[in-house]
Amino acid sequence: MKRQQGFSLIELVIVIVILGLLAAVALPRFLDVTDDAQDATVEGVAGGFASAVGLVRAEWEVEGRPKGDNNGAGASVVLDGENIYVDGDNGYPVGADSAHAGAMTADACLATLDAILQSPPRATTSDGAIANNRYLVRMQSDGNGDRCVYYLIATLNKSSLPAAGDYGTAGVGNSFTYQPQTGKVMVFNNN
Repeated sequence: MKRQQGFSLIELVIVIVILGLLAAVALPRFLDVTDDAQDATVEGVAGGFASAVGLVRAEWEVEGRPKGDNNGAGASVVLDGENIYVDGDNGYPVGADSAHAGAMTADACLATLDAILQSPPRATTSDGAIANNRYLVRMQSDGNGDRCVYYLIATLNKSSLPAAGDYGTAGVGNSFTYQPQTGKVMVFNNN
């Protein structure tokens, strides 16, 4: 009869120690993967948005800085066959014919996102529609002008969504903002 061979107790302990060390080193890295993915999502969309804002502004310059009405509304440029509304005074996209950089609404912010990106993420201005969308769009007005805020819904506390007009980006979730007066796009990662 052959003698059965197996692992000795020392070999098993060594394997368990090695696996424990690997788990201790690798596990924290795997826990941050979701946060890193959410950060990258917002940064990617914000980067595409900022590039599109620059392209629209450049087209406004190329077309001779078309003006709208006396408030700067109603101006537009054609980019890739699409009519994109811009503020007639500064050439940055405003999303809607009646909008201008000094009087944006959340709907105009949403229209801007949809107009300038070729494949925009699903977004909404309605708290009741967040289940079917990726971004929640809010509008904030202060002494510095209007600012569109695009919150990544996956990073928000669903029981206390940011209110319209509330511009608290610290600790609220990942977001990016757009200032139609200057074309500035800023990213806020709050994971």
